[in-house]
Amino acid sequence: MDATSVLDVGCGTGALLRRARQAGHAGRLCGLDPDPAMLAVARRRGDVEWVAGTAASMAFDREFDLAVMTGHAFQVLVGDEELRASLTAIRRALADGGRFGFETRNPLARAWERWNPGNATDVVDPSGRPVRITHEVESVVGDVVTFTETTSDPDGAPLRVDRASLRFLDVDTLGRFLADAGFAIEAQYGGWFRESLDSTSPEIVTVARIESPS
Repeated sequence: MDATSVLDVGCGTGALLRRARQAGHAGRLCGLDPDPAMLAVARRRGDVEWVAGTAASMAFDREFDLAVMTGHAFQVLVGDEELRASLTAIRRALADGGRFGFETRNPLARAWERWNPGNATDVVDPSGRPVRITHEVESVVGDVVTFTETTSDPDGAPLRVDRASLRFLDVDTLGRFLADAGFAIEAQYGGWFRESLDSTSPEIVTVARIESPS
């Protein structure tokens, strides 16, 4: 809320920026996502800028004070080159002194071991329909976990099945990628309420600032 201009990378349906606007944010809010269906929902709010694209494809140049990635969108950047290109584009989008805040699951917590049909989650989709979400892991190769996500009616009838891979970077590897892109880590937490980060923390929440040239 203190940032004059905010870029939400991987904004999905735009919930974060819509909430910021509703809470009184008067500056520039811009959401970016490659999923047309997600953006169609986001664009129901016309007082936020919505852009189709990936992090690596962004052409913004020193336009934002803050960039964020939530919903574990950062973990979708699986390959080294995709990750480097995305971080470079995010850094380029930030003005001098700009910050980048995001979360990634802590690999030490091994969250994927609980991704199985027995741990289903009941949620309400953007249209207001109750659905059940289940996950099943296909493979764990190095720091990349590949799994399926099945969305079903509450009675179990499948509506769609999505397959995805997520990268679980440890603290040290994450730090090297950020440093190579010109970011300095300002703070790291074990959750979005600034919990201490340790081996049992479910999240690695990172706030990075553009590193000033020496």
